[in-house]
Amino acid sequence: MSQQFDVVVIGGGPGGYVAAIRAAQLGFSTACIDEWKNDKGGPAPGGTCTNVGCIPSKALLQSSEHFEHAGHSFADHGIGLDNLSIDVAKMLGRKDTVVKQNNDGILYLFKKNKVTFFHGRGSFAKAVDGGYEIAVTGTASESIVGKHVILATGSNARSLPGAPFDEQKILSNDGALRIGSVPKRLGVIGSGVIGLEMGSVWRRLGSEVTVLEGLPTFLGAVDQQIAKEAHKAFVKQGLKIELGVKIDKVTAGKSAVTVTYANANGDAVKLEVDKLIVSIGRVPNTIGLNAEAVGLKLDERGAITVDDHCHTNLPNVWAVGDVVRGPMLAHKAEEEGVAVAERIAGQHPHVNFNTVPWVIYTSPEIAWVGQTEQQLKAEGREYKAGTFPFMANGRARAMGDTTGMVKMLADATTDEILGVHIVGPFASELIAEAVVAMEFRASAEDIARICHAHPSLSESTKEAALAVDKRTLNF
Repeated sequence: MSQQFDVVVIGGGPGGYVAAIRAAQLGFSTACIDEWKNDKGGPAPGGTCTNVGCIPSKALLQSSEHFEHAGHSFADHGIGLDNLSIDVAKMLGRKDTVVKQNNDGILYLFKKNKVTFFHGRGSFAKAVDGGYEIAVTGTASESIVGKHVILATGSNARSLPGAPFDEQKILSNDGALRIGSVPKRLGVIGSGVIGLEMGSVWRRLGSEVTVLEGLPTFLGAVDQQIAKEAHKAFVKQGLKIELGVKIDKVTAGKSAVTVTYANANGDAVKLEVDKLIVSIGRVPNTIGLNAEAVGLKLDERGAITVDDHCHTNLPNVWAVGDVVRGPMLAHKAEEEGVAVAERIAGQHPHVNFNTVPWVIYTSPEIAWVGQTEQQLKAEGREYKAGTFPFMANGRARAMGDTTGMVKMLADATTDEILGVHIVGPFASELIAEAVVAMEFRASAEDIARICHAHPSLSESTKEAALAVDKRTLNF
């Protein structure tokens, strides 16, 4: 007889493993199925985020940033270095160690919370009395039954038509994290989060990096004042960014990749690079789920159709994260995973998409929450804007990192904060204050009246709030 569980989670990424832990905390017998393998074939829960996304990319960004500081900034601090070098193999080894620590941490959390873990691929077999039979295909095949099923199967990198990933020359985010030596010439198609972060890593280590973007504007989803500041910084660092291009053909040869494209003027251009990273978005991962066996509804993109509560068209079947509508962000998946577990328990949680923060971990970092100035203009909402540059912040000066600004947008009548946008040092950490403020529907005046430590980068947020009322104190 198949093992019976109150909750079965398919997928062990941020949405899945967090949903499983929360379900177990609420007293449900819970199982989580995940098929990621490490180099030795063992379990590697954590999904794309932990294995080939958020975590390893941040490890490489940190290593490459140390290298750039050593080569360009240490002298300003009176620190001299001779014969600076980079051991790429050791850098990648450190990255792999960081990934494994996170994999092992999730397995420990499963054990701590009494979540039963199955290493393999989970798919629907059939609907049965009291739930759904789930097939687990791994080193051994078995089946389990779940009264409730939470689908958290994540997403896959989208490839260019006619140019599939070989992870040797044409790279997805996976291959971009495994480049064994610094390529002399690196091409990046797509100037989103992955493209800019990976382009930054290898540019810092010595690659000539060219970024090709199809859209006519840089970082179109970002507040354009912030995006322009970031673009200026990236170009100054040495990233070559071309906007409004139309890719014609990608050809992988023995020693190089050739990209032919039309530039913004319509001129035909040929770019030859040693490696090409393709980062043009991601697609929901539902292939192999056997959705048709139970009548699970998918949309035209292959995403699982859900309502506002992450409920699918099937009774007691839920879906969260990249495999459903909304932003493909690990923390959004986590919040949905927790919310679903609590809904199963009869609670009434809420996930506010308007206060989900976004971060690009380049240098300078870019982070934002809420609406952009162009969105507010488009909807005709009256607003006030305040900005404060890091060049006027004492802590940023002491750090030697004064690029960028904090920008705050507030309702013209009520002063409620509608959006906060940051480009500059530690933007990923600074944005948390804005998220808290917006969750409590704070006004710009509220932030302006809160005492911030001096000297700190967070004073720039206070000053941006003061700037909404045109009364900054330090600029």
